[in-house]
Amino acid sequence: MTRRSVNGEGTGVNNTPQNGGHPGDTPAPKEEPDAPNGKVELRKKVTLLRGISIIIGTIIGAGIFISPKGILKNSGSVGMSLVVWIACGVLSLFGALSYAELGTSIQKSGGHYTYILEAFGPQMAFIRLWADLIAIRPAGLAVISLAFGQYILEPIFMPCGVPEIAIKLATSIGITSVMYLNSMSTSWTNRIQILLTFSKLLAIAIIIVPGLYMLFKGETKNFENAFEVSNIKLTGLPLAFYSGMYAYAGWFYLNFVTEEVENPEKTVPLAICISMAIVTFCYVLTNVAYYTVMSAEELLASQAVAVTFAGKMMGNFSVAVPVFVALSCFGSMNGCLFAFSRMFYVASREGHLPEVLSMIHVRRHTPLAAVLVLYPMTVFQLFVGDIYSLLNFMSFLRWLFIGVAVLGLIYMRYTRPDMPRPFKVPLFIPAIFSFTCFFMVFLSLYSDPVNTGIGFAISLTGIPAYYIFIVFDRRPKWLQDAIVQLKGLIGGAVDH
Repeated sequence: MTRRSVNGEGTGVNNTPQNGGHPGDTPAPKEEPDAPNGKVELRKKVTLLRGISIIIGTIIGAGIFISPKGILKNSGSVGMSLVVWIACGVLSLFGALSYAELGTSIQKSGGHYTYILEAFGPQMAFIRLWADLIAIRPAGLAVISLAFGQYILEPIFMPCGVPEIAIKLATSIGITSVMYLNSMSTSWTNRIQILLTFSKLLAIAIIIVPGLYMLFKGETKNFENAFEVSNIKLTGLPLAFYSGMYAYAGWFYLNFVTEEVENPEKTVPLAICISMAIVTFCYVLTNVAYYTVMSAEELLASQAVAVTFAGKMMGNFSVAVPVFVALSCFGSMNGCLFAFSRMFYVASREGHLPEVLSMIHVRRHTPLAAVLVLYPMTVFQLFVGDIYSLLNFMSFLRWLFIGVAVLGLIYMRYTRPDMPRPFKVPLFIPAIFSFTCFFMVFLSLYSDPVNTGIGFAISLTGIPAYYIFIVFDRRPKWLQDAIVQLKGLIGGAVDH
């Protein structure tokens, strides 16, 4: 497959009179030593540390700081909620290990899309891609960006509420800066991600250390009768697990950038295992700290648990907590965009999206068009529509397609037994995880059939879209014209 470069100036060939060029032609930039034969491609710049920062930085968003009460509410007791946090960490590790096998045996970027494409063919992969492109990714990015806008402004407007228009303006600035960063430099994107990941871990440490200090001093009253049987809600446990798995979601993002990982056979499994161990450890201890300082009733009544915790423990210093939450959200925005822009890049390379999205900037070596494609949709959803209800429509689709991808691992064990598998997990791990995913999908259909039905219907529009845009040889003239105009906007492209 040929790579494309996007730039109005250089082409990777020296345009000199000696080489058949013309006087006055713009000289092309020098070829980088890691670009063999002048090919412009995404470079392998994701080291083990950067891989860990991508996973941790996207998993830890605003949730652990704002509202872990969903698990407590549905589990019914402090002790059972901690069990759910641990169990969700183990289940997420099972999913992550399954993806580690997929990522080392299929060394292509693209994550869910690529694995479904390899296992079940282009139509199923396109339906996943379609749902991602039209709703899931822009809505998800808009929601985490709104949390960023809310918390970055909160210290300025305290004790008053933050005006809605101010939140949306701050959110727009946040989205624009993340898009710019990812467009300009892969190296700086990863460096910023490492910095933001350390800031998240620092914020968690600020919660854990004083909380455990109080626990060791004997503040254990909130843990008395932690497993009171009468309080445990068996019917609510599936919903508690659903909330917990959502909190851990993000372990799969390194698989979206496999082609840019140094030594993926070792780096991918190691980064996944280290990241999941750190996140599970941090999540459980953070909740222990919360329960040490706050009773279950206080935690359920709080709208932002970390802010309530800081107010009780730190006094005036609590004003710093919203800033840490905002930085955490920014890190999630950065990591998510870095990852799923590669999915659009790979889908374009496979012919499922316009060719322009598989073009790489000739100097910056970033998939510029794939990064920017979500910008208008994200900003549009930010200012109009009910984003949260859209996420409700689509939340079950995430687990449906992740379950399908992991089921594909089991399927390929039998249909492609000779596939190289540098990292191989016992079969019970993907079996348990895929069953869990499908159970959560069934739970969504049972508990909220209207919203999940609408989301399912939206995703099914991918079937006619597949035949219109992919299968039919003669595309509509308006579509051809639009693609040509889009290419002109991005810049000239040449094969290398």
